[in-house]
Amino acid sequence: MTNYVSAFFYFTRLQNLEQIKADLERTALDLGIRGLLILGPEGINTTCAAESLEALDSYKTWIKKYFNAEAIVFKDSRSDRPPFRRYKVKIREEIVTTGLPGVMPPEGKNHHLSPEEWNRVLKEESDFVMIDTRNWYEFKIGTFKGALNPDIEKFTDFPEYIEKQGISKEKKMLIFCTGGIRCEKGILELQNQGYRDVYQLEGGILNYLEKFPNDRFEGECFVFDHRVAVDQNLAPSKQYVLCPHCGQPGDTKVVCKRCDHEDRICESCAGIESKQDTCSKNCAHQWELNPGKKGHRQLLPFELEHKVRTGAAALDATIAVTRKKVTRINEQGQAVTVNSCNT
Repeated sequence: MTNYVSAFFYFTRLQNLEQIKADLERTALDLGIRGLLILGPEGINTTCAAESLEALDSYKTWIKKYFNAEAIVFKDSRSDRPPFRRYKVKIREEIVTTGLPGVMPPEGKNHHLSPEEWNRVLKEESDFVMIDTRNWYEFKIGTFKGALNPDIEKFTDFPEYIEKQGISKEKKMLIFCTGGIRCEKGILELQNQGYRDVYQLEGGILNYLEKFPNDRFEGECFVFDHRVAVDQNLAPSKQYVLCPHCGQPGDTKVVCKRCDHEDRICESCAGIESKQDTCSKNCAHQWELNPGKKGHRQLLPFELEHKVRTGAAALDATIAVTRKKVTRINEQGQAVTVNSCNT
């Protein structure tokens, strides 16, 4: 079944966050929207999905009207599997973590380059520095040709990275990220450090790939949902999965030495003795307790949801989590963990 996906953000001063959260959740439930939305005093940041294009379009129309935000740039794609299990709104101090709460991008455009303008600069100019503002694991699976890798764990490390590079303040600077939101604040940091000839990719990599697949961007683009990454055509990655041990993108194939299940883990975990050649935290733990002893693989919550949704498992199917707890499907079709005596 096709799932229609959209990523977008909007900076605006907000109050009454609990009421806004309730309105967002109610509308999402009515329209059958799933996703994660970060809500804060400075605006909203989300990727969401629906099983019908009409429902997603209705949600986007409602968002623009509710927040009076006609200028929102929607980065749309499709997925053959649900990118999210449910809809969730999280209230945070920042809608993108920078360590600079309250610092708002100016209204309108702040040195944005459209995908067309970005491509022209990359192909026709050479005297510039291009920096990937994302985390190291995002850079690793795909980036623009010639981009610098800050090798950072989190975006709050970006200002210190820039300070240490000693790049001339006269140099032309290009920065980019997944959907554009990190650059909205990243460019402010660069400007505060004295850079004036600095530009950001409007709508980020997702917007670029919609216009220019298989061009200057190489590899795949990491996304923060069950797709893990999207390829050059914005289709869900067939190469990467989320490593069951650490959650990083992984493509190292293993056959679990405990349950014989074929899976993929990340390169780092493949080099750790307690995790290598196992398909899950549970199998790794059980093998460490009882080396050499085979056992059945533990079904994961999203797999249980899928099996029930597709009729491959009964509505009352459960997963034994511990001796006293099980995971079962609730009335909304979501996997929840409860005490076994409540089933």
